[in-house]
Amino acid sequence: MTMMNLPVSPWVARFAPLAKAGEALDLACGSGRHTRLLAARGMRVVALDRNAELLGPLEGPNVVTLQHDLEAEGAVWPFAPGRFALVVVTNYLHRPLFPLLAASLRPDGILVYETFAQGNQIYGKPSNPDFLLAPGELLDLARAGGLQVLAYEDGHVDAPHPAQVQRLCAAGPAFGKTEAKLDHYVVTNEP
Repeated sequence: MTMMNLPVSPWVARFAPLAKAGEALDLACGSGRHTRLLAARGMRVVALDRNAELLGPLEGPNVVTLQHDLEAEGAVWPFAPGRFALVVVTNYLHRPLFPLLAASLRPDGILVYETFAQGNQIYGKPSNPDFLLAPGELLDLARAGGLQVLAYEDGHVDAPHPAQVQRLCAAGPAFGKTEAKLDHYVVTNEP
């Protein structure tokens, strides 16, 4: 299974429904697996990726695409503070963006983040430490951004391929923790 035809992340599918109605950002959206999920749920989605070829097929109802390389020399963050009800990031890590992601959330917004962690090098790429989260790093980044941690995992997954990952669901300061129904969606392991 290539990165281009990955299924929707169970982590994203589980926690995206916590977001209230509004606009979502799928950062480094790739082939758009989460863009499609969020648009189907009725959210207006900004699908951002540096690869313009990936964005063309995503344009449609509830989806606006933006080709932008956030790691390019002199790149600027294109979004205003407090814009998004939901920000989704998977399989991507560029640490300088984290304060901007947190600031771009509405005060009641949700951040769903899942990417590779230290230890992944035994499974292949990414193996460069610059692209692997240190233990607890997502927790630290969320707290530094003033977010409330709703759920966090750090460990090994077998699907869609073996990897070491960290996963975070965090909310802005105005999100009522009593609204975080963690049992709203139960993921079952397939045999």
